[in-house]
Amino acid sequence: MPETLRGLIERVVFHNLDTGYCVLRVQAAGRAEAATVVGHLPQAIAGEQIDGVGDWVDNKNFGPQFKATNLVTAPPHTLDGIARYLGSGLVKGIGPKYAQKIVDAFGDKTLDIIDTAPASLRDVKGIGSKRIETIRASWQEQKHVHRILAFLASHGIGTSRAVKIYKTYGDTAIDQVRANPYRLSDDIWGIGFRTADDLAIKLGLPIDAPQR
Repeated sequence: MPETLRGLIERVVFHNLDTGYCVLRVQAAGRAEAATVVGHLPQAIAGEQIDGVGDWVDNKNFGPQFKATNLVTAPPHTLDGIARYLGSGLVKGIGPKYAQKIVDAFGDKTLDIIDTAPASLRDVKGIGSKRIETIRASWQEQKHVHRILAFLASHGIGTSRAVKIYKTYGDTAIDQVRANPYRLSDDIWGIGFRTADDLAIKLGLPIDAPQR
């Protein structure tokens, strides 16, 4: 029977953006030491909360690791997680030093401040208007990317295909997929008509839709 794992991503050891395959070090609940977790994610960011389903295996080269069949992440909710998250390089203009300063200033409200009131970051020593604008723009870009990948995943598109779709269509991915999911079979290698047709049905397109 599959086991479950819950914890905080301590470090991203490896992440293939083409396939989504990742190797993570995770502070797992109920374990004294960080665990190695392997699986697939469209994005993997230090500091995020993670839930996994899979099995513990003994890799002959790397020792015990959790081999996940399913991984789901969520924004951090601990101060340590938020500091790791912001200091991971995810948001331009914030490195580990400024990440800690921001968390020290705003605590568990840090992510809400960056999202809704980034001008408040001026209260942190060393952060001026130019850096705030860099942070604001980068944060909005990351939110948009996450929204696209989450949309595709919610409609049954796996990690590797979701990454390919995003790389092909960029910020317009959701609009283009909604308008004509069948174009995926023409535009993206590895996606055939059946996959596109299944997606069209999930999106509510009728079987006699012109796009089909």
